[in-house]
Amino acid sequence: MLIKKKIDLVILAGGKGSRIKKHLKGYPKPMLKFNKKYFLNYILKKTCTYNFEKVYILTKFKSDIIYKKFHNKIFNFIKIICVKERKEMGTGGALYNIKKRVNDFILINGDTLFDINYDYLIKSLKKGKIGTVALVKNFKQQSKKLNTLSLKNGLIKYDKNSRFMNGGVYYFKKNFLRLINNKKISLENDILPNLIKKKRINGKIFSNFFIDIGSEESLRIAPKIIKKNFKRPAAFLDRDGVINYDFGYVHEIKKFKFKKGVLKGLKYLSKKNYYIFIVTNQAGIGKNIFTLKKFNKLHLQLKSFFIKRGIYISDVQYSPYHINAKILKFKKNSDFRKPGNLMIKKIFKNWDINLKKSFMIGDKRTDYLAAKKSNLKFYYPKDNFFKQIAKTI
Repeated sequence: MLIKKKIDLVILAGGKGSRIKKHLKGYPKPMLKFNKKYFLNYILKKTCTYNFEKVYILTKFKSDIIYKKFHNKIFNFIKIICVKERKEMGTGGALYNIKKRVNDFILINGDTLFDINYDYLIKSLKKGKIGTVALVKNFKQQSKKLNTLSLKNGLIKYDKNSRFMNGGVYYFKKNFLRLINNKKISLENDILPNLIKKKRINGKIFSNFFIDIGSEESLRIAPKIIKKNFKRPAAFLDRDGVINYDFGYVHEIKKFKFKKGVLKGLKYLSKKNYYIFIVTNQAGIGKNIFTLKKFNKLHLQLKSFFIKRGIYISDVQYSPYHINAKILKFKKNSDFRKPGNLMIKKIFKNWDINLKKSFMIGDKRTDYLAAKKSNLKFYYPKDNFFKQIAKTI
């Protein structure tokens, strides 16, 4: 569903974090660091695996900190836009600032990690309903916000004996925003309870990894369990000559021909919970053979194509540098270009990777040298990508 129409992502990141104020040291909750990475980074890495049109981060408390780090940045070909709340509007009123800007949208809390498949949530929305909520088993949550919920025929209802609560991930149709006025209001305490009573909200139960960092207890265990969930093996793949046939400076979807077994192999990697990273030299950009805009367009098209087939590319790193580049800023020797390994090192820094189970496939000696510098097991591509992957992992 997500790949068939324009859908935005909205992150609520304006709260003060009153319950854990002493741990924040003047920072917003989503900017707490776990395993040397911002909590908001974990959220964006998860969400930007999907092909959202845009990501809006709604800020208020210490908004400049979030702005400086994320505003107008690109994550996996998706633009991040920060929006500052002029006055405190609550989790419902905060949406007023994007009322005229968004399409249908996924809404998530900036202090919650819920590792679900958004397509499944979107598909749970029934005709005539305005939104759907991801439910999770109640892990002794202290909050009183929608923590005794159950489902009947796909509709959310209150049940004081229920073991399920609001997981802080929602999918709303755009017309939901007609309910939002320029006033302070709570999504959890005011808007959703009213819609639940009117039988306008669907729900879907997920058993995936969940953590809310809004309490002392969750903060204590967060570093360990976040790392446990997000530390995964990774496949580092060169592009031209590994994923697709290398016809020379491929930059259009009509000339992008997959090699044998690639789609089946990539889907297998996704099912096995591997991160998939594409690491590719793209001197054609620097040589002005094709533009960065065309490169981005191709990979957005590939992203949609992959997601439709259950394939999730975690990140794409590319190097436009070349000593013979025509564009001056790219005309230089750079370790971002293989055989240098700065593209790989950047991924190491930003992701929690199980290096022992990770590997790289590339068709050139420069790929081999980049992998060797990075202590990655290396393989040259075989005739059938799927068979090679199945044998490798």
